[in-house]
Amino acid sequence: MGHGWEGVVLKLMRGKDFAFTVSGVEQVTERFRRVHFTDGGMLAQTGVHPTMWVRVWFDNGDKPHQRAYTLVDPDSEAGTFSIEFALHDGRASDWARSAKVGDRVDATLQGTGFTAPAPLPKRLFVIGDPASLPAINSLLDALPDTPATIWFETGDVVEEELPLRLHADRHELRRVPRKERGAHLVAQVKESLPELIDDPSGAYVWVACDTATTRSLSSYLRKELALPKDRIHTLGYWRAA
Repeated sequence: MGHGWEGVVLKLMRGKDFAFTVSGVEQVTERFRRVHFTDGGMLAQTGVHPTMWVRVWFDNGDKPHQRAYTLVDPDSEAGTFSIEFALHDGRASDWARSAKVGDRVDATLQGTGFTAPAPLPKRLFVIGDPASLPAINSLLDALPDTPATIWFETGDVVEEELPLRLHADRHELRRVPRKERGAHLVAQVKESLPELIDDPSGAYVWVACDTATTRSLSSYLRKELALPKDRIHTLGYWRAA
C-alpha cells in the first residue's frame, strides 16, 4: 500500500516504516477495542519510552489514511504491544472492529518522544479524555510513585467504564461530563487547579483533549497560572466536529 504525499513527508522527516501483525483482539467495552500486535522488529530498533506513539496506515480506497495511536504495554524483548481503539465512525475504527489474528498493517514511527519532568513534581496534574486514555495510563505507569490528580472527560456511562490504571492511595480521579464542546471541562479545571498548585515552578500539568479544549487550557496554564514551559505538556488529540 502506498502512503501518498503524507508518507513522503514522513520519510523526509526521518520516519521509520514497520509492519505490524495482529496477535489477538480484546473487546474492553462495547466502544473500546484492544488489538494486540507483534512489532515487526520496531521496538528492538527504537527502544521504548512513556506515551510512545506510532502512525498506523489503513486502506481507504485509493487514498492513504493514517492515524496516530499510543502503544499500550510495549515489550521490547518480546517485540509486542497493544493499541486501544475508541470505536466510532471512521476507517480506523472499521478496521479495528474486523481485525483478526494474522492481519497486517503498515506503520510509521516519527515525532514521538518523552522527557520526564525534572525535578519530579510533588503531584502530577493530568487532563484528558477517552482518546488520550492509553497515554494517560502510560504516564501514570512511568511515574509510579508520584501522586496525581486526573480530570477525565467522558461523554456517557459507557466511557465511564474505561480502564484507568489508578492506585487509590495516590491517584485522585475527577470525572467531568462533556458539555459545551469541552468548555465545562475547562471551567472545572480553572475552578479547582489553582488551589492545588502551591509552587508553579515545581508543578507539572499534562493535557491531551480535543484541540480547542487543549489550546484553551494551554493558554490558561501559561498566562494566568504562569507555569514555566517545561512544566506543561499539551497536545490536541482530536478535532470536535
